[in-house]
Amino acid sequence: MTPPITPTPWASPVKQKLREGRPVFAATVTVPSADVAAHLATAGFDFLWVEMEHSPVTLESLRNIVLATRGLPAQVFARVPVNEMWAAKRVLDAGVSGVVFPFTSTPDLARQAVSACRYPPHGRRGSGANLAKFAWPDADRYHDSADENVTIITIIEEASAVERIDEIAATPGIDVLFIGTSDLSFSLGLRGDQKHPQLQEAIQKVLDAGARHGKFVGRPAANPEQVKRYLEQGFRLFQTLTDIGLMMAGAKQYLHGDDALPTKIY
Repeated sequence: MTPPITPTPWASPVKQKLREGRPVFAATVTVPSADVAAHLATAGFDFLWVEMEHSPVTLESLRNIVLATRGLPAQVFARVPVNEMWAAKRVLDAGVSGVVFPFTSTPDLARQAVSACRYPPHGRRGSGANLAKFAWPDADRYHDSADENVTIITIIEEASAVERIDEIAATPGIDVLFIGTSDLSFSLGLRGDQKHPQLQEAIQKVLDAGARHGKFVGRPAANPEQVKRYLEQGFRLFQTLTDIGLMMAGAKQYLHGDDALPTKIY
């Protein structure tokens, strides 16, 4: 008698690619539209960075995005508005497979981020995940699967975080140290200057800490030229343009690019 075939447990494609040394790319979702998110989820991005800190996306909109993209290639991550247990709990129970924690500037906050995403005894996540199971690829073993596959991204965007970056990077369970380069520039007193040597020195400190402690490092990237340069520096995760930014870039290319329409047809 042929023994039953045991299905292979689902593994996060984002985590797999990172472990293989390959880069991953996120489209940033800022409009509360499940339709826009579903289209972006088929455009070739590895995951959707649903922006809940700097946009009007609500928890209900996030849930609709999770449902609309179920089974599509891109995973759904959410940047929560604060590094708090309750904020992570709500987006996880909505079905996301990654949480981005802003202003993670101390080791305690780094540990809190991990704890919020793991079930006891490894963390403090509550067990009410019925909605999350409905959208999860490995629903029958959701609790174990979520503990193994939820991607935890902590944002380094304050000077104080750079000062303690080795302690933060050493935190077990963190997958990615993401440098919020604009906020970090402001925190350093540089008013958003992205080229200042002081900011570049801080960025290198984060990269070095990531390498020492086995953490992947990410940052925003506005265009392919930047991605190529950042890859050479050691970055592996990239937050690309927003949904609106991609729309405007496409419109400008169509109207004014190398193959732009002749103005006489207007």
